[in-house]
Amino acid sequence: MTENEQTALALRSIAARLARRLRVEAGHADYTSAQLAVIKRLLDDGPATTSELARDEDMRPQSMSAIVVSLEKAGVVERRPDPNDGRAVRVSMTANGTRAVHEGRAAKQEWLLRMLSERLSTAEQHTMAEAVGLLERLLAP
Repeated sequence: MTENEQTALALRSIAARLARRLRVEAGHADYTSAQLAVIKRLLDDGPATTSELARDEDMRPQSMSAIVVSLEKAGVVERRPDPNDGRAVRVSMTANGTRAVHEGRAAKQEWLLRMLSERLSTAEQHTMAEAVGLLERLLAP
């Protein structure tokens, strides 16, 4: 295996482990990736119909409906009639859901800051900052 292949394998593994750990720190470990995608979409773009959410996530409306129902039961989202179309229902974040997401984001940031300062030397912290820049370049379009 080449060095680049080993690095790619390690990066993939570390990224997955970091994502799992951050979900735990945020208190979102029980959410699926599809549920988290819906939450992010609603926070970023505001209320949407189930059909719009399904189209955005490239899934069937029936599958999205099940996701919305599960989030509604958890108190994260709510459904209300569309004020412009009496036949349509719009899904939006609840105040509790929004607050939980913001608290989760803060918890993830606090955990990362604590780990950087507790586990890495000052020189390693600088190296990590440089590595973040390199990762940004990998992800650039």
